[in-house]
Amino acid sequence: MLSPRAGAPPPCPRARSTHELAQLHAALAKSGLSTCSATPATAAAAARACARLRHIRAGRAVHGASAKLALLSASTLLPNALLHLYASSPGEHHLHLARLLFDTMPDRDAASYNILLTALAARGRVAEALELFDEMPEPSVRSWTALIAGFAQSGRPADALRVFRDMERAGVAPNEVTVVAVLAACANVGDLETGRKVHGYARRQGYCKSNVLVCNAAIDMYVKCGCVDAARAVFDAMENGRTVVSWSAMICGHAMHGEGEKALELFTAMRRRGVPPNGVTFVGLLHACSHIGLVDEGRAFFESMERDYGIAPEIEHYGCMVDLLSRAGRLQEALEFINGMPMEPNSVVWGALLGGARLHRDVEVGEEAIRWLAVLDPGNDGYYVVLSNIYADAGRWEDVARVRRAMKLRGVKKTRGWSAISVGGAVHEFTAGDCAHLQATAICETLDGLLVEARRRGYVPDTSVVLLDVDDGEKERVLARHSEKLAVAYGLMSTPPGTTLRVMKNLRVCSDCHAAMKLISEIAGREIVVRHRNRFHCFKNGVCSCRDYW
Repeated sequence: MLSPRAGAPPPCPRARSTHELAQLHAALAKSGLSTCSATPATAAAAARACARLRHIRAGRAVHGASAKLALLSASTLLPNALLHLYASSPGEHHLHLARLLFDTMPDRDAASYNILLTALAARGRVAEALELFDEMPEPSVRSWTALIAGFAQSGRPADALRVFRDMERAGVAPNEVTVVAVLAACANVGDLETGRKVHGYARRQGYCKSNVLVCNAAIDMYVKCGCVDAARAVFDAMENGRTVVSWSAMICGHAMHGEGEKALELFTAMRRRGVPPNGVTFVGLLHACSHIGLVDEGRAFFESMERDYGIAPEIEHYGCMVDLLSRAGRLQEALEFINGMPMEPNSVVWGALLGGARLHRDVEVGEEAIRWLAVLDPGNDGYYVVLSNIYADAGRWEDVARVRRAMKLRGVKKTRGWSAISVGGAVHEFTAGDCAHLQATAICETLDGLLVEARRRGYVPDTSVVLLDVDDGEKERVLARHSEKLAVAYGLMSTPPGTTLRVMKNLRVCSDCHAAMKLISEIAGREIVVRHRNRFHCFKNGVCSCRDYW
């Protein structure tokens, strides 16, 4: 099988079954690496088997035997297979081996570049990936796509979109894989304009009829850009081509936008079609029940996961249940549920309980949640802010001051909030109290006018969300310059009447901004969609799609 020097590899703990190990050893035996019958093609097949089964030790043995038998210089087939083995294996060491192999290859083809390019981009190595891309003699659409997809998957969607625009300028037409990668990047940054353009291109090319991945990516993009109706239109047009991913994405989309009833109706239709749900489906269902207060229905969904579908609940599902119980005011029940979990609750679970304590002004439960959060996520300022608000609502100002001191003592700094709005193809980002924008004076004047009218209609600033040790007048001035208010004011100034404003925010919308946005939507006669973390607030005609701001 292998040369005596290389040795037969021991069973790898990452190999998932005896059948897979048998496949691996069969591939190694067929390669004939210990005999004169070995060829670059058979060795390449063995290397590909090692990569597919993630058996890196066997792959290195194949590499060593191939070098000993002088098989590496015959063509790029075998070196590329080994390059893929190293590049697709986790860890910086394996990426280093891939780079070393690439640099020592006597001949390289487009596949060689694309393999390494994908690995560098996927690990967020932007500078190296771009440098390698610039070295390529003639980058193909696969090369551009490798770069875009790598950046999108590594959490660098802005870099992915910059590369896509360069690709457009270079006159290279995107393929179906490019479209999926770009739509994913648009979803992550909320770039609706580019997402719509790419989706339109996909429709004209016929990709939406032939490729379910394109449709699923479009659904996800529209959902995350705040266009749930557009997402539903894509979903409805798929008809018989839908997969469980399609159904789950749409169910989660309705839940994220506060449309819990539609999410539940869609699940009923999914069951009628005989499509079995997965874990993501139930995350969406539990979120839907949480946002419309259906505790018993949510509990029934949770219990049916394993009983009816064989899906073991994961930490996300337990977190959803805590959120459901906490929103409904069943805080003691939520606490008992946490204590009965089969795994250790994480910060998301305790954070859901803390949010419920804030909503229902339960100091005791809030203190219990923060006791665990101080250990699990000590640097997260948001939890301290929520606890401080709970104390403020109860009039316990000494405890508010104690929380502030604790934050200072532990070195916890408040995360600077930002909000972004896309106007005319450009993304404008604002932070609280922002005076850096070129139109800052006009933006503040517009916002002040809106808030004056909002006061006439009953708006009262909620100064309890400001933790600064200043008087109420100064607190109101701070509130008036929150980033989402500035973004909305700029959007109203810069877009035609009737245009829906879509704001992306990195932190939760505070209760004051939530109250103000409802009135601003009525005053301006606009629909305002604000995305924060994993949900949306859709303000229209003075109301919000959600039951509460949390």
